[in-house]
Amino acid sequence: MAAANGIRPVVRVGTRGSRLALIQTDLTLAALREAHPDLEFEVVIVTTQGDANQAAALAGMGLGVFVKEIELRLDIGDIDMAVHSLKDMPTVLPDGMAIGAVLERADPRDVLVSHLGTKLAELPAGARIGTSSPRRVAQVAEQRPDLEIVPIRGNVDTRLRKAAGDECDGTILAAAGLLRMGLGDVITEYLAPDEFVPPPGQGAMAVEIRSEDDRMSEMMAAINHPETAAEVTAERAFLEALGGGCQVPVGAYAAGDSDLLTLTVFMGAADGSATYRDKVVGSASDASGLAAMAWERLREQGAAALLTG
Repeated sequence: MAAANGIRPVVRVGTRGSRLALIQTDLTLAALREAHPDLEFEVVIVTTQGDANQAAALAGMGLGVFVKEIELRLDIGDIDMAVHSLKDMPTVLPDGMAIGAVLERADPRDVLVSHLGTKLAELPAGARIGTSSPRRVAQVAEQRPDLEIVPIRGNVDTRLRKAAGDECDGTILAAAGLLRMGLGDVITEYLAPDEFVPPPGQGAMAVEIRSEDDRMSEMMAAINHPETAAEVTAERAFLEALGGGCQVPVGAYAAGDSDLLTLTVFMGAADGSATYRDKVVGSASDASGLAAMAWERLREQGAAALLTG
């Protein structure tokens, strides 16, 4: 039943149902409850295409496979806000949707988890690394072409189980997810983001709202983290400069220092046979200009051939 001012007394929050998604939603709601103690929240679990179809390769399922169904519920008013891993969100949102807040980012790095207990550079030749991420495949193949890549999908728990030795000897995962789940002790190696470049937005949580919902927009201001927002805006702007729906392995990582951002970018062939990296520094207030500079530097190296190959 609507409140007298037309605002629902209970804010309905859409999320995926994985353990990590629910933990991230709880973290977001803890911040909102602290800022708005008068509000109540109800979590609504939505099954997305990416959750329902565990057999297909993500690269072939199109954009937004972990957010589309949640956005549909948001669009028709079944929910008031949605909590996403920002890296799952396409760079161009559907009409009527907006990012209301980006929370302070956790560790953005990728990590190696291996039952062999050795770093990526020290794994024995022929060791099996499980991942279905084209970006991770390309960077592993570039750095260790003697390793075997094994395609695996599933939630964090599933991938850890598969990496325990039966299906593969290790896997590459996001540090943030493992740390939020209290699984930091399984990490074998943190991979340096300059060398193993993360995807745009990794480690950041975003709250999506309807763009014309002024009430939700005002609520989100209390939990938005401007420094993280500036970093991920530059990362997503780089992906957008490539066409947004680019299926080429891409990484982008921005780190802020006062009013400056350092943006490290990566593009590569799926088999790691050709890779391109660069690093640019610019104003935190000009994310699109910084991204354009980074893309131009990669174009000068020949990376544009990846988009037409």
